[in-house]
Amino acid sequence: MDGSVITTDMIVVFFLLGLAIFLFVTDLLRVDLVGLLMMVLLPLTGVLSAEQAIAGLSSNAVVSIIAVMILGAGLNKTGIMNEVAARIIKVVGHSENRILTVISLTVALISSFMQNIGAAALFMPAAIRVSRQLHFSPSRILMPMGFCAIIGGCLTLVGSSPLIMLNDLMQGWWENNPIAVHNQPFVPFKLFTVTPIGIALLVTAILYFVFLGKRLLPSDSCDLDGGCTDKRLHEIYGEEVGQSYELSVPAYYPSHTLGELEIRPKYHVTVVGIAKNNGLQKEFAPTKDSSIEAGDVLWVISAEKNICRLAKEQGWVIQKEHAVFAGENYPDESGIIEGVVIPHSNLSQHTMEELQFRPLFQVNPLAIVRGDRIIMDAINITKLQQGDTILMQGRWKQFRLLADKLDIALINDIPGEEFKPERKRCAVFFLLMALTLALGFEVKLSIALLSGALGMVLTKIIPADRAYEAVDWRTVFLLSGLIPLGTAFEITGAAAFIAQKTLAAVGTPGPLLLMLVISLLTSSFSLVASNVGAVVLMVPLAMNMASTIGADPMIAALVVAVSASNAFILPTHQVNALIMRAGNYRTIDYIRTGFGMSVLYIGVLMLCVKFIFKL
Repeated sequence: MDGSVITTDMIVVFFLLGLAIFLFVTDLLRVDLVGLLMMVLLPLTGVLSAEQAIAGLSSNAVVSIIAVMILGAGLNKTGIMNEVAARIIKVVGHSENRILTVISLTVALISSFMQNIGAAALFMPAAIRVSRQLHFSPSRILMPMGFCAIIGGCLTLVGSSPLIMLNDLMQGWWENNPIAVHNQPFVPFKLFTVTPIGIALLVTAILYFVFLGKRLLPSDSCDLDGGCTDKRLHEIYGEEVGQSYELSVPAYYPSHTLGELEIRPKYHVTVVGIAKNNGLQKEFAPTKDSSIEAGDVLWVISAEKNICRLAKEQGWVIQKEHAVFAGENYPDESGIIEGVVIPHSNLSQHTMEELQFRPLFQVNPLAIVRGDRIIMDAINITKLQQGDTILMQGRWKQFRLLADKLDIALINDIPGEEFKPERKRCAVFFLLMALTLALGFEVKLSIALLSGALGMVLTKIIPADRAYEAVDWRTVFLLSGLIPLGTAFEITGAAAFIAQKTLAAVGTPGPLLLMLVISLLTSSFSLVASNVGAVVLMVPLAMNMASTIGADPMIAALVVAVSASNAFILPTHQVNALIMRAGNYRTIDYIRTGFGMSVLYIGVLMLCVKFIFKL
């Protein structure tokens, strides 16, 4: 198609593109509905056939995302992601900046040898677990991780589709333009030719988020799955919900029972766990007869002022962070929940002491609500009545046992997963099998990942119904609708029209200015079309322009391939779409944070071209 003449199909594509961007920015429609809208309007306007419009549903990227989400859910089910999160915290501590840096670097390195969407999706559960365990919002980590996953594709020539295609595209142009290259033989780029640029971009991205970018990110810690429950409990029960602390008992402390110390009535502090023998022996939901001895570590819940008073009077030491009970204190392992004594319940007219509530179920009652009255003291000897609401703390698996054995209705669904730690090796096997098929045997990524996901379902690591639930269908339909929009942008000649008009308007620029224009054009096309399509279109144009002004056409092609990864401003890149829901991001968050990243990306790329490749 003649890219110099604007056609009716081009006008329609420009309108639909503008409509999609408008809806993204204004949030008038959910992003997945915008994708579905494009999928419907493109064939109705005659720009694409129906088959082309729905082709996104079966694209390699979309199928890969579905498979990776199932793989991630399977790994999560075995508790592997808990271990990964714990190891990260153990190595880097609790500093948000250090965690951001380590996670981003790790994902970027993985992304340098496999598709960035796979690297981001596989590591996303661990990033979420780390952030929740340290009580900051996943949104503070996921966007930096996602951006670095995209940039990681620029660390090697096999890290992203545009760079994989680069040598072939350059060779095709080289063979068709022997005069322009003075009949010199074509010498392809090597695997690590692009690495200096990738390293410079990666370091820039991490510094950007450490010093500036994360200030632009949303910091609301309430996630999409109901993470605001704790706020509601605090509003009802006040400081009684409190916070979780660890206290260490000094070596000189004499042995006492909890009943003798009267910690609950005197300090309004609930001891929910006691660790002995350096944490090797743990008692959950201790009773009044449980002993506290020198060297013990206590897991307690209460308001800060009560904990400080207890520690001061007893001579105990408040730890800065959880160490012995770090795993049990993790939000997916334990928490606070409410239960209501139902009519004709087997709890009614019995005390918790009579029911052996603590020793049998290892659940800690924190308060009883009876009408407008909140009972804090003497909880264990208070006779329960139907309609009473009990505020309880414990591990989620114990709440499941409690709900099965007693007539109590839990107000909220029990969060967390019932882990299958005995299936860890099996889950890791299927993950490694998928990666080996993709990297070692060159099986298409979607098929390789589907093989691993199917293996986890067939071996019952994860039930089939749970596998479907693990897929974020909003992300799937967003990408499925944007892929045909990008296809239309390319096949109607709209992209070629913009590229030719822009390059014609520039005239005969200097080499560095030409590289800047090429980078800006490629980055723009990558936002609204596929990065592969942008590279296929721009490489011949860029090499022709560079040859005309006497610049190195191979450097121009390299600028195109690297600029194709500069896709941060909109959630149109598959990695950005993947993390959008998990991070509770809006389009405006990408615009606000991604704009600065895009400007720095182009600036660093130009510096590398000038000083590393001596343009």
